[in-house]
Amino acid sequence: MPVGDFSRINTNIQGLQTLQALKALNAQLGATQLRLATGRRITEVADDAAGFTIAKNFDARARGLSVAFDNVGQAKNLLSIGEGGLQNVSNILVTMREKVTQAASDTLGTNERNAIATQLSDLAAEIGNIVSETTFNGVKLLDGTYTGKVFQTGANATDSFAFAITQNAGAASLTVSSTDLVVTTAANATASLAKVNTAIDTINVALQSIGSTVARLSVKESTLSIAITNTQAAQSRILDADVAREQLNATKLQIQQQLATAQLAQANQSSQGLLALFR
Repeated sequence: MPVGDFSRINTNIQGLQTLQALKALNAQLGATQLRLATGRRITEVADDAAGFTIAKNFDARARGLSVAFDNVGQAKNLLSIGEGGLQNVSNILVTMREKVTQAASDTLGTNERNAIATQLSDLAAEIGNIVSETTFNGVKLLDGTYTGKVFQTGANATDSFAFAITQNAGAASLTVSSTDLVVTTAANATASLAKVNTAIDTINVALQSIGSTVARLSVKESTLSIAITNTQAAQSRILDADVAREQLNATKLQIQQQLATAQLAQANQSSQGLLALFR
């Protein structure tokens, strides 16, 4: 470090050195105040290029996980709609079984059997309506075509979940026609009862599949929530400023700034002592 000569006044070495130190302090104080203002430790890439890159990767992953979390919620909503439709079909089938069981007794007459047949036909038509109307975003869920569907449940391309509602709650499971649900005699009603029971079993299997899938998605939802929080915490550790530490550092720099300013003023006055030689 150069040492100034007290007897030379053309160049104030002490003043220049003090000014240089003051500029450095001002730069540090400015950076600290910017961190306090933004809450960020890295306010520009030059502050920590590697840390900035890592933090951006964490940010991208956290945002991807957040979208996947929403996807899981949407998938659960879709399955809830399908489950509601299947439960309604199941309720209708239980009613149909009651009527077919009633018709399986020889205590009924022709008029009673005709009334039961009419009610069964109406109930079967309502099952068809439920199958047609149970949709999500215009996609039918219960007509046997909801297969090969994929739910994105993570931030990576491989984080997906395949699902299908393969059990058709309509004609493929319960065909209602004059040859399928016949209650004209007790024997015919007994044969039709087996078809209704098969349809109920089919619906129960589909409901079980949906219920198990919703349970799995709930686990994924919880896992994603934890992953999002931890990823954001990791990003914060790199990118965000420690406000308490930065405030302490700012206070220290402000004191040093005041001292450096006082010393600069003193350095500017030091050459005045040479005037005593001319008195």
